[in-house]
Amino acid sequence: MNSFLKVSEEVSSAIHENRPVVALESTIISHGMPYPRNVETALKVESIVRENGAVPATICIIGGRLTVGASADEIEYLGKEGLKVTKASRRDLPVLLSKGMDGATTVATTMIGASLAGISVFATGGVGGVHRGAEVTMDISADLEELANTNVMVVCAGCKSILDLKLTLEYLETKGVPVIGYGTDELPAFYTDKSGLKVDYRLDTPEEVASAFRCKRTLGLQGGMLVTNPIPKQYAMDPDEINATIEKAVKDADALGIHGKALTPYLLDHIQKLTGGRSLESNIHLVCNNAALAAKIACAM
Repeated sequence: MNSFLKVSEEVSSAIHENRPVVALESTIISHGMPYPRNVETALKVESIVRENGAVPATICIIGGRLTVGASADEIEYLGKEGLKVTKASRRDLPVLLSKGMDGATTVATTMIGASLAGISVFATGGVGGVHRGAEVTMDISADLEELANTNVMVVCAGCKSILDLKLTLEYLETKGVPVIGYGTDELPAFYTDKSGLKVDYRLDTPEEVASAFRCKRTLGLQGGMLVTNPIPKQYAMDPDEINATIEKAVKDADALGIHGKALTPYLLDHIQKLTGGRSLESNIHLVCNNAALAAKIACAM
Protein backbone atom coordinates (compact mmCIF):
# COMPACT_ATOMS: atom_id res chain seq x y z
CA MET A 1 0.00 0.00 0.00
CA ASN A 2 2.84 2.41 0.81
CA SER A 3 3.85 2.49 -2.86
CA PHE A 4 0.42 3.91 -3.72
CA LEU A 5 -0.25 6.04 -0.62
CA LYS A 6 1.74 9.13 0.37
CA VAL A 7 0.88 10.94 3.60
CA SER A 8 2.65 14.23 4.28
CA GLU A 9 4.86 14.44 7.34
CA GLU A 10 2.60 17.04 8.98
CA VAL A 11 -0.55 14.99 8.49
CA SER A 12 1.13 11.74 9.51
CA SER A 13 2.43 13.31 12.73
CA ALA A 14 -0.99 14.73 13.56
CA ILE A 15 -2.68 11.36 13.04
CA HIS A 16 -0.13 9.48 15.17
CA GLU A 17 -0.39 12.09 17.92
CA ASN A 18 -4.22 11.91 17.82
CA ARG A 19 -4.55 15.57 16.86
CA PRO A 20 -7.56 16.71 14.77
CA VAL A 21 -7.21 16.45 10.99
CA VAL A 22 -9.68 17.48 8.27
CA ALA A 23 -9.53 15.96 4.79
CA LEU A 24 -10.20 18.22 1.79
CA GLU A 25 -10.95 17.22 -1.81
CA SER A 26 -9.13 18.34 -4.95
CA THR A 27 -11.77 18.13 -7.69
CA ILE A 28 -12.99 21.52 -6.49
CA ILE A 29 -9.53 22.83 -7.42
CA SER A 30 -9.25 21.35 -10.91
CA HIS A 31 -12.88 21.08 -11.97
CA GLY A 32 -14.89 23.30 -9.62
CA MET A 33 -13.49 26.79 -10.13
CA PRO A 34 -11.41 28.76 -12.65
CA TYR A 35 -7.73 29.57 -12.07
CA PRO A 36 -6.50 31.39 -9.99
CA ARG A 37 -9.62 31.51 -7.76
CA ASN A 38 -9.40 27.75 -7.34
CA VAL A 39 -5.90 27.86 -5.86
CA GLU A 40 -6.67 30.92 -3.73
CA THR A 41 -9.76 29.19 -2.35
CA ALA A 42 -7.96 25.90 -1.65
CA LEU A 43 -5.23 27.66 0.31
CA LYS A 44 -7.78 29.82 2.14
CA VAL A 45 -9.76 26.72 3.14
CA GLU A 46 -6.60 25.12 4.52
CA SER A 47 -5.94 28.30 6.49
CA ILE A 48 -9.47 28.25 7.95
CA VAL A 49 -9.01 24.64 9.08
CA ARG A 50 -5.82 25.67 10.89
CA GLU A 51 -7.48 28.72 12.46
CA ASN A 52 -10.10 26.41 13.95
CA GLY A 53 -7.58 24.08 15.54
CA ALA A 54 -7.12 21.25 13.04
CA VAL A 55 -4.57 20.16 10.44
CA PRO A 56 -5.73 20.31 6.78
CA ALA A 57 -5.10 17.34 4.49
CA THR A 58 -5.89 18.13 0.85
CA ILE A 59 -6.10 14.82 -1.01
CA CYS A 60 -5.18 14.25 -4.67
CA ILE A 61 -3.32 11.83 -6.94
CA ILE A 62 0.16 12.87 -8.01
CA GLY A 63 2.40 10.61 -10.07
CA GLY A 64 0.37 7.51 -9.31
CA ARG A 65 0.26 8.03 -5.55
CA LEU A 66 -2.81 8.85 -3.50
CA THR A 67 -1.45 11.92 -1.75
CA VAL A 68 -2.89 12.89 1.64
CA GLY A 69 -1.67 16.37 2.51
CA ALA A 70 -0.87 18.04 -0.80
CA SER A 71 1.81 20.72 -0.82
CA ALA A 72 1.18 24.31 -1.95
CA ASP A 73 3.07 23.52 -5.17
CA GLU A 74 0.87 20.49 -5.84
CA ILE A 75 -2.27 22.56 -5.26
CA GLU A 76 -0.93 25.21 -7.65
CA TYR A 77 -0.23 22.50 -10.24
CA LEU A 78 -3.77 21.09 -10.01
CA GLY A 79 -5.22 24.58 -10.28
CA LYS A 80 -3.24 25.48 -13.38
CA GLU A 81 -3.83 22.15 -15.13
CA GLY A 82 -7.56 22.36 -14.43
CA LEU A 83 -9.70 20.14 -16.63
CA LYS A 84 -6.58 18.42 -18.03
CA VAL A 85 -6.35 16.53 -14.73
CA THR A 86 -8.50 13.40 -14.56
CA LYS A 87 -11.54 13.69 -12.31
CA ALA A 88 -10.90 10.59 -10.24
CA SER A 89 -13.62 8.55 -8.58
CA ARG A 90 -13.34 5.03 -7.12
CA ARG A 91 -13.40 3.32 -10.53
CA ASP A 92 -10.45 5.40 -11.76
CA LEU A 93 -8.02 4.59 -8.95
CA PRO A 94 -6.59 1.25 -10.23
CA VAL A 95 -5.60 2.65 -13.63
CA LEU A 96 -4.40 6.08 -12.47
CA LEU A 97 -2.23 4.60 -9.72
CA SER A 98 -0.84 1.70 -11.75
CA LYS A 99 0.06 3.99 -14.67
CA GLY A 100 1.61 6.69 -12.48
CA MET A 101 -0.90 9.34 -13.53
CA ASP A 102 -2.35 12.42 -11.79
CA GLY A 103 -5.91 12.86 -10.61
CA ALA A 104 -8.20 15.22 -8.72
CA THR A 105 -10.21 13.35 -6.11
CA THR A 106 -13.99 13.50 -5.96
CA VAL A 107 -15.90 13.16 -2.69
CA ALA A 108 -15.82 9.36 -3.07
CA THR A 109 -12.07 9.12 -3.69
CA THR A 110 -11.25 11.67 -1.00
CA MET A 111 -13.19 9.53 1.46
CA ILE A 112 -11.12 6.52 0.39
CA GLY A 113 -7.85 8.42 0.86
CA ALA A 114 -8.97 9.78 4.22
CA SER A 115 -9.99 6.33 5.43
CA LEU A 116 -6.69 4.75 4.33
CA ALA A 117 -4.75 7.46 6.18
CA GLY A 118 -6.90 7.26 9.32
CA ILE A 119 -8.78 10.57 8.97
CA SER A 120 -12.41 10.61 10.15
CA VAL A 121 -13.66 14.08 9.11
CA PHE A 122 -13.84 15.51 5.60
CA ALA A 123 -15.07 18.95 4.47
CA THR A 124 -16.31 19.69 0.97
CA GLY A 125 -18.73 22.00 -0.84
CA GLY A 126 -21.58 19.69 -1.80
CA VAL A 127 -21.84 15.97 -2.39
CA GLY A 128 -22.96 14.24 -5.55
CA GLY A 129 -26.23 12.37 -5.64
CA VAL A 130 -29.06 11.19 -7.84
CA HIS A 131 -29.16 13.27 -11.01
CA ARG A 132 -32.39 14.57 -12.48
CA GLY A 133 -33.88 11.98 -14.79
CA ALA A 134 -31.92 9.15 -13.14
CA GLU A 135 -34.94 6.88 -13.40
CA VAL A 136 -34.05 6.78 -17.12
CA THR A 137 -30.31 7.47 -17.21
CA MET A 138 -29.30 5.66 -13.97
CA ASP A 139 -26.92 8.57 -13.34
CA ILE A 140 -26.22 8.25 -9.62
CA SER A 141 -23.02 9.59 -8.10
CA ALA A 142 -20.51 7.14 -6.63
CA ASP A 143 -20.37 9.53 -3.65
CA LEU A 144 -23.54 7.92 -2.30
CA GLU A 145 -22.15 4.39 -2.42
CA GLU A 146 -18.98 5.61 -0.72
CA LEU A 147 -21.03 7.20 2.06
CA ALA A 148 -22.73 3.84 2.53
CA ASN A 149 -19.47 1.92 2.82
CA THR A 150 -16.62 4.14 4.04
CA ASN A 151 -16.35 5.27 7.66
CA VAL A 152 -15.74 8.98 7.11
CA MET A 153 -17.96 11.89 8.15
CA VAL A 154 -18.61 14.35 5.31
CA VAL A 155 -19.41 17.97 6.15
CA CYS A 156 -21.05 19.79 3.24
CA ALA A 157 -23.66 22.41 2.31
CA GLY A 158 -26.07 19.67 1.33
CA CYS A 159 -26.36 17.98 -2.04
CA LYS A 160 -25.63 20.09 -5.09
CA SER A 161 -28.89 21.71 -6.16
CA ILE A 162 -28.35 20.53 -9.75
CA LEU A 163 -29.47 17.12 -8.47
CA ASP A 164 -32.79 15.48 -7.63
CA LEU A 165 -32.63 16.16 -3.89
CA LYS A 166 -35.67 14.08 -2.92
CA LEU A 167 -34.37 10.96 -4.67
CA THR A 168 -30.92 11.54 -3.20
CA LEU A 169 -32.37 11.52 0.32
CA GLU A 170 -34.32 8.35 -0.48
CA TYR A 171 -31.14 6.67 -1.71
CA LEU A 172 -29.21 7.67 1.42
CA GLU A 173 -32.02 6.33 3.61
CA THR A 174 -31.92 2.99 1.80
CA LYS A 175 -28.16 2.82 2.36
CA GLY A 176 -28.50 3.65 6.07
CA VAL A 177 -26.55 6.92 5.91
CA PRO A 178 -27.62 9.40 8.62
CA VAL A 179 -28.30 12.87 7.17
CA ILE A 180 -27.72 15.48 9.86
CA GLY A 181 -28.81 19.11 9.65
CA TYR A 182 -26.36 21.32 11.53
CA GLY A 183 -28.56 23.85 13.29
CA THR A 184 -31.41 23.16 10.86
CA ASP A 185 -34.29 20.73 10.33
CA GLU A 186 -34.24 21.36 6.57
CA LEU A 187 -31.82 19.99 4.00
CA PRO A 188 -29.64 22.82 2.63
CA ALA A 189 -29.47 22.99 -1.16
CA PHE A 190 -25.90 24.17 -1.76
CA TYR A 191 -26.50 27.71 -3.13
CA THR A 192 -29.48 28.18 -0.80
CA ASP A 193 -30.17 27.24 2.81
CA LYS A 194 -33.59 25.77 2.07
CA SER A 195 -34.92 22.91 -0.05
CA GLY A 196 -38.31 22.14 1.50
CA LEU A 197 -37.02 18.68 2.49
CA LYS A 198 -36.39 17.43 6.01
CA VAL A 199 -33.12 15.96 7.28
CA ASP A 200 -33.07 12.88 9.52
CA TYR A 201 -31.89 14.72 12.63
CA ARG A 202 -30.94 18.20 13.72
CA LEU A 203 -27.80 18.62 15.84
CA ASP A 204 -26.69 22.02 17.08
CA THR A 205 -23.10 21.72 18.31
CA PRO A 206 -19.85 20.15 17.07
CA GLU A 207 -19.84 18.03 20.24
CA GLU A 208 -23.26 16.56 19.44
CA VAL A 209 -22.13 15.65 15.92
CA ALA A 210 -18.89 14.12 17.18
CA SER A 211 -20.76 12.10 19.80
CA ALA A 212 -23.21 10.70 17.24
CA PHE A 213 -20.38 9.65 14.92
CA ARG A 214 -18.41 8.05 17.76
CA CYS A 215 -21.53 6.08 18.70
CA LYS A 216 -21.96 4.93 15.09
CA ARG A 217 -18.39 3.66 14.97
CA THR A 218 -18.63 2.02 18.41
CA LEU A 219 -21.66 0.06 17.22
CA GLY A 220 -19.69 -1.12 14.21
CA LEU A 221 -22.19 0.37 11.76
CA GLN A 222 -20.49 0.52 8.38
CA GLY A 223 -20.46 3.74 6.38
CA GLY A 224 -20.21 7.46 6.88
CA MET A 225 -22.40 10.28 8.08
CA LEU A 226 -23.53 13.29 6.06
CA VAL A 227 -23.50 16.56 8.01
CA THR A 228 -25.29 19.28 6.06
CA ASN A 229 -24.30 22.82 7.00
CA PRO A 230 -26.40 25.65 5.48
CA ILE A 231 -24.63 28.35 3.50
CA PRO A 232 -24.54 31.56 5.59
CA LYS A 233 -27.68 33.57 4.80
CA GLN A 234 -25.77 36.63 3.59
CA TYR A 235 -24.19 34.54 0.82
CA ALA A 236 -27.24 32.44 -0.10
CA MET A 237 -28.84 32.94 -3.50
CA ASP A 238 -32.53 33.50 -4.18
CA PRO A 239 -34.10 30.02 -4.54
CA ASP A 240 -36.35 30.94 -7.48
CA GLU A 241 -33.50 32.57 -9.39
CA ILE A 242 -30.97 29.80 -8.88
CA ASN A 243 -33.49 27.04 -9.60
CA ALA A 244 -34.46 28.71 -12.89
CA THR A 245 -30.78 29.05 -13.76
CA ILE A 246 -30.16 25.39 -12.96
CA GLU A 247 -33.09 24.33 -15.13
CA LYS A 248 -31.62 26.23 -18.07
CA ALA A 249 -28.14 24.81 -17.47
CA VAL A 250 -29.51 21.25 -17.32
CA LYS A 251 -31.42 21.75 -20.59
CA ASP A 252 -28.31 23.19 -22.25
CA ALA A 253 -26.23 20.22 -21.08
CA ASP A 254 -28.84 17.81 -22.42
CA ALA A 255 -28.88 19.58 -25.78
CA LEU A 256 -25.10 19.29 -25.99
CA GLY A 257 -25.15 15.61 -25.00
CA ILE A 258 -23.03 16.20 -21.88
CA HIS A 259 -23.32 13.42 -19.30
CA GLY A 260 -21.34 11.25 -16.89
CA LYS A 261 -18.36 12.71 -15.05
CA ALA A 262 -18.32 15.75 -17.36
CA LEU A 263 -21.83 16.83 -16.34
CA THR A 264 -21.24 18.37 -12.90
CA PRO A 265 -18.18 20.47 -13.92
CA TYR A 266 -20.10 21.72 -16.98
CA LEU A 267 -23.17 22.65 -14.95
CA LEU A 268 -21.21 24.45 -12.22
CA ASP A 269 -19.24 26.44 -14.79
CA HIS A 270 -22.33 27.23 -16.88
CA ILE A 271 -24.30 28.32 -13.81
CA GLN A 272 -21.38 30.53 -12.77
CA LYS A 273 -21.49 32.25 -16.15
CA LEU A 274 -25.27 32.58 -16.18
CA THR A 275 -25.23 34.23 -12.74
CA GLY A 276 -22.41 36.62 -13.61
CA GLY A 277 -20.08 34.95 -11.12
CA ARG A 278 -22.41 35.22 -8.12
CA SER A 279 -22.79 31.45 -7.81
CA LEU A 280 -19.00 31.11 -7.66
CA GLU A 281 -18.85 33.56 -4.76
CA SER A 282 -21.56 31.60 -2.96
CA ASN A 283 -19.63 28.39 -3.62
CA ILE A 284 -16.45 29.81 -2.09
CA HIS A 285 -18.21 31.07 1.04
CA LEU A 286 -20.03 27.81 1.68
CA VAL A 287 -16.82 25.77 1.33
CA CYS A 288 -15.08 28.02 3.85
CA ASN A 289 -18.04 27.71 6.21
CA ASN A 290 -17.92 23.92 5.96
CA ALA A 291 -14.16 23.83 6.59
CA ALA A 292 -14.58 25.78 9.82
CA LEU A 293 -17.33 23.48 11.08
CA ALA A 294 -15.42 20.32 10.10
CA ALA A 295 -12.37 21.53 12.04
CA LYS A 296 -14.50 22.16 15.12
CA ILE A 297 -16.04 18.68 14.85
CA ALA A 298 -12.60 17.11 14.38
CA CYS A 299 -11.42 18.87 17.54
CA ALA A 300 -14.49 17.56 19.39
CA MET A 301 -13.75 14.05 18.13
